[in-house]
Amino acid sequence: MSAHAREVREGERFEFGENWSRFLAMVDEARIGRAMQSLRRMLGREDLKDLRFVDVGCGSGLFSLAAVRLGARVHSFDYDPASVACAREMKRRFEPEADWAIEPGSALDPAYLQGLGHFDVVYSWGVLHHTGRMWDAIDCASRLVAPGGTLFISIYNDQGAKSRRWRALKRLYNRLPGPLRAPFAMAVAVPFEVFFGLKQLLTGRFGAAIRRWTDANSVRGMNVWRDWVDWVGGYPFEVARPEEVFDFLARRGFTLTRMSTCGGGLGCNEFVLLRSAP
Repeated sequence: MSAHAREVREGERFEFGENWSRFLAMVDEARIGRAMQSLRRMLGREDLKDLRFVDVGCGSGLFSLAAVRLGARVHSFDYDPASVACAREMKRRFEPEADWAIEPGSALDPAYLQGLGHFDVVYSWGVLHHTGRMWDAIDCASRLVAPGGTLFISIYNDQGAKSRRWRALKRLYNRLPGPLRAPFAMAVAVPFEVFFGLKQLLTGRFGAAIRRWTDANSVRGMNVWRDWVDWVGGYPFEVARPEEVFDFLARRGFTLTRMSTCGGGLGCNEFVLLRSAP
């Protein structure tokens, strides 16, 4: 039995790849285009022509595909076998001839990572805080960046006691019997969605609440229900304050060039950092 399978069986890891595989049927050119635009905006460049791009924890492979479309030579890996399969299917459907390698791999395996070499862009969105050893994972990812290269990561925001409560809920979800997990996720999600709907109604924007469920336009790709399952089940779960991430990487020779925060609330803070040249 693989380490991943053992962790899932013991309730210590959510099957992110299984969730992504359900999303695959929803991918279309519009969704790919939004992913490409997201990379352009955060990286501050119109294309990635001839750059080496690694997707650490590639999930569905959507953003690896976006990087391919922007001209990069892409290497994708994920710890979850279902995510690897999902990304390979993404390649088969949309860019079968691309310079795009996809394989199993762990962000916590120094020997594996050393064998990959260095990359112009190291991308890891919403992944490193799910490894169980977040700071080690951030350190390992940073070592993949070539001198003068770019690191683009996102990390869950630390909300103190709220984050600790979410961690307990996530751990509970993964320890429940399979048939109880969907009802549990629904019980967590419904109060939030009702509150959001009432807020939109009171501000004259109830249509926004309806479109939230009927329009699958998320930049990250999932519809609302799959996003809730991913959120409630997403374990291991670690968090950090923006300044902690900044300071940690500054000590490793990185300079922050762009940051997008969730305003101190629930969600991820995004960081784009440049590694100093020797």
